[in-house]
Amino acid sequence: MTTPVLYIDADACPVKEEALKVAYRHNMKTYLVSNQWLRMPVSDLVEKIVVSDGFDAADDWIAERAEKGAIVVTGDIPLADRCLKNGAMVLGHNGRPFTQANIGAAMAMRSLKSDLRDMGEISGAGPAFSKKDRSTFLNELERMVQATLRL
Repeated sequence: MTTPVLYIDADACPVKEEALKVAYRHNMKTYLVSNQWLRMPVSDLVEKIVVSDGFDAADDWIAERAEKGAIVVTGDIPLADRCLKNGAMVLGHNGRPFTQANIGAAMAMRSLKSDLRDMGEISGAGPAFSKKDRSTFLNELERMVQATLRL
């Protein structure tokens, strides 16, 4: 029974504190990966990784390391796809897991929305982040940790 490693795509992640609660509870090595320094109190289990400002630098750092037995927290669909291909489990900020079964549809929807934004058909962000989303996230992350502990 191996404790999973947790990678958090920390730029614009609304559930960093929730993810850290679960990480501390399970003594998980955790990497907070971002393009800028984060002002967050952390323990010896948590390492803050600040990458260059290069395009997708944080994504590349995570994707190069996330493998079977790791859990990745991200809202970035292409990063989720890369990590799934490496065997990692991936959880979106809203608590919905990315899986081999749903990543293709997520990639297609991302592309469609990008095209619609480019044409001016849609604008703005998605729905506001809710307490229910935080609760769903916490429950699903705990489920993923438990599943990884059984590997």
